[in-house]
Amino acid sequence: MQQESIRRVRNKLTHASAIAVLTGAGISADSGVPTFRGADGLWRNFRAEDLATPEAFARDPRVVWEWYDWRRGLIATKLPNAAHHAVVQLERRGGNCWLITQNVDGLHEAAGSQRLTELHGNIWKVRCTQCGTRSVNRDIPMRLLPYCECGGLLRPHIVWFGEALDPSDLERSQEALNACDVLLIIGTSGVVYPAASFAAMARAAGAFIAEVNLDATPNSSVVDVAIQGRAKDIVPELL
Repeated sequence: MQQESIRRVRNKLTHASAIAVLTGAGISADSGVPTFRGADGLWRNFRAEDLATPEAFARDPRVVWEWYDWRRGLIATKLPNAAHHAVVQLERRGGNCWLITQNVDGLHEAAGSQRLTELHGNIWKVRCTQCGTRSVNRDIPMRLLPYCECGGLLRPHIVWFGEALDPSDLERSQEALNACDVLLIIGTSGVVYPAASFAAMARAAGAFIAEVNLDATPNSSVVDVAIQGRAKDIVPELL
């Protein structure tokens, strides 16, 4: 049954003129990246939800940066897996393929993806709280506290709890979803908005939707094909 589902998705991908790919924590989990939420995110008795907020940064930017420095050190030891590389192959086939990721670890970019939207930002980028300049920073460990050339305090270029997504990122994602023939959803629970609405958006545009996830999700009952398994095992087979 699963092999038949894989063949069906493979056929759809082969003949699609436009493809959108949505990824979440599950694809990075196969590289050993922790979710940094719940038990995985506990650090010095802080929860991720207590640190990844504008209020926490305003109150104590050093402790927030120390936490991100710790996270960066963990992520730096991880490499893209077979699923990340398969998404790159899909992009390099040519045609119209766009990747939308909820992950901030930069593994898609490290694998070679170029046509992508990082909905929640990137842990290897910083943004000045004064002039707004964005830049790449791969220092491990970081110099704390980091400052911009203009003198402003730098913050992680991450969308924190309580912050809105970048309107241009959201617009580009919506364009890809409205234009795609196939939406491939990989390793996301389908409960975090606005990404949770992306399947319905693509469905309204007439797309074929396939999901690959370790467990069933709220989307599993509404997609055309739901395949349960590890992303690193399943996604390469879809090509």
